[in-house]
Amino acid sequence: MSVVIEADLVLHNGRIWCGRGESVSEAIAVWQGKVLATGSNAEMLSLKGPRTEVIDLEGRFASPGLIDNHLHLISTGITMGWVDATPGVAPTLAALTGKLAERAASTPKGGWVRARGYDQVKLDVGRHPTREELDRAVPDHPVLLTRACGHVAIANSLALKLAGVTEATPVPDGGVIGLTDGRLNGFLAENAMNLIKAAMPEVTTDELIDGIERGGRYLLSLGITSCMDAAVGHVSGFAEIQAYEMAKVSGRLPVRVWLTLLGDPGVSIVEDCWRAGLISGAGDDMLRVGAVKIFLDGSAGGRTAWMTKPYLGEPDNIGVQMLPDEVVESIVKSCHDRGYQMACHAIGDGAIEQLITAYEKALAAKPDPDRRHRIEHCGFSTAEQDARMKAAGILPAPQMAFIHDFGDSYISVLGEERGKSSYQIGTWMRLGLKPSTGSDSPVCSPDPFPNLSAMITRKTGKGTVMNASEQLSREEALQAYTEYGAWSQKAEAVKGKLVPGQWADIAVFDNDLLTAEPETILSGTRCLLTLLAGRVVYDAR
Repeated sequence: MSVVIEADLVLHNGRIWCGRGESVSEAIAVWQGKVLATGSNAEMLSLKGPRTEVIDLEGRFASPGLIDNHLHLISTGITMGWVDATPGVAPTLAALTGKLAERAASTPKGGWVRARGYDQVKLDVGRHPTREELDRAVPDHPVLLTRACGHVAIANSLALKLAGVTEATPVPDGGVIGLTDGRLNGFLAENAMNLIKAAMPEVTTDELIDGIERGGRYLLSLGITSCMDAAVGHVSGFAEIQAYEMAKVSGRLPVRVWLTLLGDPGVSIVEDCWRAGLISGAGDDMLRVGAVKIFLDGSAGGRTAWMTKPYLGEPDNIGVQMLPDEVVESIVKSCHDRGYQMACHAIGDGAIEQLITAYEKALAAKPDPDRRHRIEHCGFSTAEQDARMKAAGILPAPQMAFIHDFGDSYISVLGEERGKSSYQIGTWMRLGLKPSTGSDSPVCSPDPFPNLSAMITRKTGKGTVMNASEQLSREEALQAYTEYGAWSQKAEAVKGKLVPGQWADIAVFDNDLLTAEPETILSGTRCLLTLLAGRVVYDAR
């Protein structure tokens, strides 16, 4: 006797891209949260029973739910409540300081004013704001204005005073405290920003959960169903693990999250996680422990990414080396030996060299051909480094939104040749390195359309083409955003394609991402419908 399975849901009358190398189907059937089958309208509607929900896609394009390979979910949700200092909202210094003053007017005296998103290259003054400029706009509130990259911030006088930072304050290892003519100018980079953060009120568990939920709902509205949280512990230490668990059990975790544990010396949560049994792979398909992350350098646009050649106009500046070789190698080996995957921040070729060497040594001492250690960002790798990554099974995890948002900044600080050859995803795709993509939100918006456009065209927001030889086809770009995002999390068996047995995580868009002009993808596309495990979780129809 044959058992006929009735679908719980059928989506039909669409153009459903099931994954690179898979079919483009008219319809898809879902059963118990997973893909049952794909095929023609008639084939899938034949699986309909009396209780089957049916959705007419009206010819729309659908794909597997997008996977953002690297963002900060808690920070994304929390910063949604800060002053928006991005170039589109505050293109001039006057507009930026005006926004800060406006927020201060509605903030109790002495309360913190936080802002994020400026890029000095795109400001009308072409430089970082100063402490004095922030003081004039906001004299009675502590202010911390964070650059888009998150590696540089400007503090006003009250913030510096509350943190006890003076001209005599020792500069922390791996940090920069800016001085002009021997006086503090408010500029803080890398570990020096922690001096200010230590003076701020602690974020509560409720605020962490609110951030997870708010950020996650926003991702669903963009067709993103999975993400990696790229430094759990960065805001509130081990309490963030508790917040994620509480969000999940209370139904307030909107998206699938792969947790990357902060492992930097002095702020690491790895020991606490290890004692709690939270090693790579622990959890379920909604919330899983992923990798351990340490920071090896800063950002290129902020001139703190560690390069082997100096920045333009600064012959003594090759960026910031955050940790000595022996410390990096010790942390990587310890985590590798315990079974952790690694996903460490390295942008400049100097940092990438340090990280590949540490990975190679750990893998040589304890081989694991399928550990899939990752290099987060991996902005300026060399051909020799790419070959070593291929040999060791190391994955580049870039954020191609950086080309759109910061490409012109890279040219301005590194010159045409070095700037334009950054984030070489076409090379990595051809080498079989399975590159994924993401946004690093709140560094960039998690909006996937600038990201997709940048992969297809290699154009910056201003229209500069950053090495056309690194362009991807539309299918390759979507593969990076789906299948290879899953691969980088060792989750390719359960998500990343729309094939029988995988989760029915589906995004429906109002433009065909395989045929639409790049300009249309960039500025004329939106997500209309998002499903997670076959449930509608966002509907803008």
